[in-house]
Amino acid sequence: MTATDSHRGPAGEEPGGPAPAPAPQPTLLEQTGGPMGFVYSAVPVVVFVAANAFLSLTATIIASVAVGLAITGYRLLRGERFSLAAGGLLGLAVAIGIVALTGSARDFFVVGIWAYLVAFVVALASLLARRPLSGVVWNLVHGGTHDWRADRRVLRAHDVATLAAAAVSGARFGVQQWLYVSDETGWLGVARVAMGWPLTILAALVVVWAWRRSSKRLLPSA
Repeated sequence: MTATDSHRGPAGEEPGGPAPAPAPQPTLLEQTGGPMGFVYSAVPVVVFVAANAFLSLTATIIASVAVGLAITGYRLLRGERFSLAAGGLLGLAVAIGIVALTGSARDFFVVGIWAYLVAFVVALASLLARRPLSGVVWNLVHGGTHDWRADRRVLRAHDVATLAAAAVSGARFGVQQWLYVSDETGWLGVARVAMGWPLTILAALVVVWAWRRSSKRLLPSA
């Protein structure tokens, strides 16, 4: 073995070669299942509303559960994470359980409606306390040591982001609670789909803008 060979690795490669590039971090859209994730979440709602218009409540429940199981199985076969694939099935199971307990089709939407109210109250309370939720979460993600509230531009950005999230949750609750009280199950399904991912993406874009602005101003390496 020559002197040069003694400095090579076990496979003869040169030491100090270029390190492999780090794997790209998944985007927010990818973490929620990508564009098809929107479809997967909407299909059980559409099936429930459509089946309820023509079938008995028992048959509607069976059809919805069958579709939910089929979608979950398909996503697992495609190699999606179990938590991501089964998350929608868990939500469907809770909604169907409430419908089976109360015997009212409109109660398929009741958990989501009240979840919107809770999200609205939490976001609004954080604004009134001058600790907008978007900024609190950003700070926790980045170590929890940044005095982000001392920077007026950063604080204002998180005010806007948290207000956007509160507005989306408040609008969803207001419209869907009105339809729930009016016993408009069909229109509840339309509202759930129409006010679902489109508004989520809109609010998420504002939050991403606030996070990027915070990182540029407060993180030295950003």
